[in-house]
Amino acid sequence: MKCKINRNAAKVLKKQLESEEAQGKMVRVYVTHEHGDHVHYGLTFDTPTEHDEIVKTDKDIDVLLDKRNDWLDGVWIQYFYVPEEGFVITNPTKGGHHHH
Repeated sequence: MKCKINRNAAKVLKKQLESEEAQGKMVRVYVTHEHGDHVHYGLTFDTPTEHDEIVKTDKDIDVLLDKRNDWLDGVWIQYFYVPEEGFVITNPTKGGHHHH
């Protein structure tokens, strides 16, 4: 499975991973809603299960993706400061998006 992450997102996630609540956990992208032709994504910190693939990104962050869900293959995690601060998770290959 594939996952991309932009520089801002990597910076923010690295900081969050150092927090107490994320100790020993990894970044997980998951599907929050499915609407037939597109989905919405969420972001959380979690530990891997037998269904997960640990996907390495080029920004030194490993991301958990559930292998059973095709919508997760190819997600792109971005973080923007403008127009508003926050994560935007899209999947250019599938047409799903989520503003987090």
